[in-house]
Formats: sequence, C-alpha cells, structure tokens
Amino acid sequence: MAGESFGLGEVLVAAENASPVQSVAVVARNLRDRFDASDVSFLFVDLIGQEVVRLADQRGSESGHTAERFRLRGSVYDDVLRSQRLYRESRRDGQERVLAPVTNRGDVIGLLELTVPHTDEAVRRQIGEAAHALAYIIVTDRRFTDLYHSGQRTTRMGLGSEIQHQLLPSASCCEAAEFTVACGLVPADNVGGDTYDYALDRNTLHLSITDAMGHDVDSAILATLLVGALRRARRERGDVLEQARQAHQALSHYNRGFATGQLFRVDLEQGMVQVVNAGHPRPLLLRDGEVREVHLDADLPFGVPMTWPYSIQKLELRLGDRLILITDGMREREAAALDLPALIREGRDLHPREAVRALTSAVNDVAHGDLQDDATVLCFDWNGPATTPS
Repeated sequence: MAGESFGLGEVLVAAENASPVQSVAVVARNLRDRFDASDVSFLFVDLIGQEVVRLADQRGSESGHTAERFRLRGSVYDDVLRSQRLYRESRRDGQERVLAPVTNRGDVIGLLELTVPHTDEAVRRQIGEAAHALAYIIVTDRRFTDLYHSGQRTTRMGLGSEIQHQLLPSASCCEAAEFTVACGLVPADNVGGDTYDYALDRNTLHLSITDAMGHDVDSAILATLLVGALRRARRERGDVLEQARQAHQALSHYNRGFATGQLFRVDLEQGMVQVVNAGHPRPLLLRDGEVREVHLDADLPFGVPMTWPYSIQKLELRLGDRLILITDGMREREAAALDLPALIREGRDLHPREAVRALTSAVNDVAHGDLQDDATVLCFDWNGPATTPS
C-alpha cells in the first residue's frame, strides 16, 4: 500500500458521504488502512496563533475532542508551521512520529500528527498529500459545524468579540502568484472595534483595515455597519470612493459613532494602488531593506460630518515591496514601547503570515497579555504581475 497513490478522490468521496464533523476520522481511517498508522490526530491553531489544540482521532469517542493544548512558541509544532515542511522523529519503540502542516493557500489551519511503523519518501509524500486534502475538507466542512470554530478558541469570548470575529474573512492568509496577504488581530477575548478584510477579483485585490470607536458590543455593532457597507459597495463593483461613500453614509444615517479606516484597490496587472485614508494611522512600507511611513493625507473618519468627498491617493508598488497596515493599537498605550520599523526589518525574510504573528506577539508580550485595545496588522507582499501563459 505504501507505494500506491494517496487516492485523493477516494478520500473526498468518503468525506462527502460522512458527517461534516467526521473529516478527521475519514483521513485517519485512510492513513490507518494504508500505513498501519496510529494516534492520528488534528491540531488546530488558535485564533491568535499562540497555541495549538488537539482534536483527537474519533475512534471510540463520540466527539473526539480533548482539551489538550500546547504552547506554540519554541515547539516542534511551531517549526513545522513556520517551515511548512513535514517533520518526523524516531521513537524508542522503533516507530516514527510524523507531523504535517494542514494549510490551504497559505492559510494555516493546523497540523496532522500520527505514528507509523516506518516511513520512506513515498509514505512521507502521501502523508503530506493527506494533510493537504484534510485542509480542503475542513475548509468545506466548517461551513456546516461549529466544531472547528470552537477548536480554535483558547479563551472565552465576549459577545462583542463574537460579533467582531464574524466580520473577519474566514482565512487570515491568502497566497497568489502576484501577492501574499496575511492578517492578525489580538486580543481574541476582548474587542475594541478593529476589523480587516480582503477580497480578490479577477485583476484586482481589495484590502481594508478599520477601527470603530468605542469598546465591546457598541464598537462591534458599529463595525458591523461599516464592514457591511464596504462589502456591499465592493460586491456591487463600486470603486474605493464608492465604498468610502457608502461606509460614511451608513455610519452617518444610523448615528452610532465614527470609525477610521483605509481602503486599498490593488491593480494586479500594473502594481498601482488606489487608497482612501479616512483618518487612519499611516501604513509602513518595507522597500529595499528600509522601512518608511507611507505619506497619506487624511480625510475625516467615516461617520464624521464633512462637506467634501473622500479623495483617492495613489501608490506605485515595486517588486518585493511589503506593505504593513496597522491600527492604533499597534502604536499607542503599551505598544508605544515597540520599535515597529525595527521589528519589520528584522522580519523581512519571514512569510507574511509569520511576520504578522511576530508583530502581534510582540505587542501582546509588551502588554503582558493584557492589551487595553485591539492591535491589528495586515501584511501585503507584492510579487509582481503574474506571467500569462502563452
């Protein structure tokens, strides 16, 4: 069996015929049958990328869920997620422990862990394929169950935070030929009104980062109005000016407060960016090893009475540019002690996903895990226009 193809079609059919909560069990059964694998389990990465939580092999258990948690930093799990490479180690009983990243288009979902009698190149390749298949299965099946959402939580969330996290994209990272975008928000169990968003069109990438005034449920409701208005305008093919106009109109009409924000429209064929800056902290640009603040004039925040329209500003990207969008939680209060440009320079060789985790971990550490405001980061890497096949 070890020399055969993984049989992706067979696993996908089995997953489709099973309950959506049985995704891990389907892959585990396949691995047991093929390689006599044991102790097969899936580990979630938590919402802020600090821990992994084990969802066990569901044989003999109705839920298959345990509270077993592991700190990521400095662990072998962290090494696997950072490198995105399969890991194996020999055990005293002669068997081998194997870890494989479960990732979809750059978005880290977790890890597959199992024990097998032995591995060779073919077995390792097929375990990697199984982990990749599991990523697609989980992305599909988590639409139908709270199992995977619950597994990501390592702290209790308030109502405001629950609302806020429903406003975020389902994947915090996306890789494409032209770019990689990754996002992060801390803390997960409190809320200060921050959101991030992205959406890919055929030749355009839309990015946004916003910060609604207030805290807890009030700011979450304000953020709901804001994100809803932005997404409606975007999905109706509105440009960044129209998105800004509708966001401002929504907040003004319901008179619930104001929000700062930045809207970006990236032309993926030309590398040109249109930006609307509604009173938000300026982004940082890493170019040729140096970090500088991007000079953007500030219009008034969304929801603040104004007598003139929002303005479009332009930015031309160069190959290798890294753009960092932030909210004030990354600069103010406890975060003021951080040297953000230095941290960005130090992490210039990191994948955007890991660069975001490094920045959010740094601000969480300096606040000793007790941030008084959300701290949000969006990291965008520009790889250049995709080459069109001839």
